[in-house]
Amino acid sequence: DIQVTQSPAFLSSSLGDSISITCRASENIYSNLAWYQQKPGKPPKLLIYNANSLEDGVPSRFNGSGSGTQYSLKISSLQPEDFATYYCQQYQSTPPTVIQAMTLTTQRSRSASSGCPSSPSVFSSC
Repeated sequence: DIQVTQSPAFLSSSLGDSISITCRASENIYSNLAWYQQKPGKPPKLLIYNANSLEDGVPSRFNGSGSGTQYSLKISSLQPEDFATYYCQQYQSTPPTVIQAMTLTTQRSRSASSGCPSSPSVFSSC
């Protein structure tokens, strides 16, 4: 099976920031990669397919790029609704591989202390 690695596992950002999430595959997946957004209690929402094709209705501040084994999702000018969990999926091979290490973006607080979030079970690393 094709293995997929996503980084970072956790991002703390502010409104208006731009962030980038990287996804690496263990072999060439020929741009057969999708990016999803998920919010608590809701099903995943498809953002990007074929590595760089924007799903209908998804804002243009979401941008997918990459080829071969390395791909990235960039979100420009973060909005309140963008703070969520993101993950990538390869569908070059069967079964499709969904990354286990998700990336959760949270809004940075002015008084926030450094360190791991209060629910570490959500994250693969911190």
